[in-house]
Amino acid sequence: MNRVTDKDIQTVIGNLLRIGVVLSMATVLIGAVIYLFGNAGKTVEYHTFDDAKVHLKSIKSIFTNLPALEGITIIQLGLLMLIFTPIARIVMAAVSFFIEKDYLYVLICIIVLLIIAMSLSGGFAH
Repeated sequence: MNRVTDKDIQTVIGNLLRIGVVLSMATVLIGAVIYLFGNAGKTVEYHTFDDAKVHLKSIKSIFTNLPALEGITIIQLGLLMLIFTPIARIVMAAVSFFIEKDYLYVLICIIVLLIIAMSLSGGFAH
């Protein structure tokens, strides 16, 4: 019988983190190239911030605007990938603790995930 060892799980988690960071970095780089070529020669106004011009305010808006292949949208997708990489690591840790029948640590992982979900959704501010 093939038994999953702790070393196997750590290898999978390590690879998940490495792949997540490399993919998010590549996505941001591709978005940056598209953004720079698409906005070459434009003058940027840094003195005032106009909130009305910011159209990527939520995860849903990023995925809604993704088919247009705008550079700024692709950059934000890469940043989302970077944010969700350690979250995926916590999920993998919870699964590994569940396989090992270490339910206290499964509960701790779930609590951590709930705290992260609360903070990403704006907490109690809504």
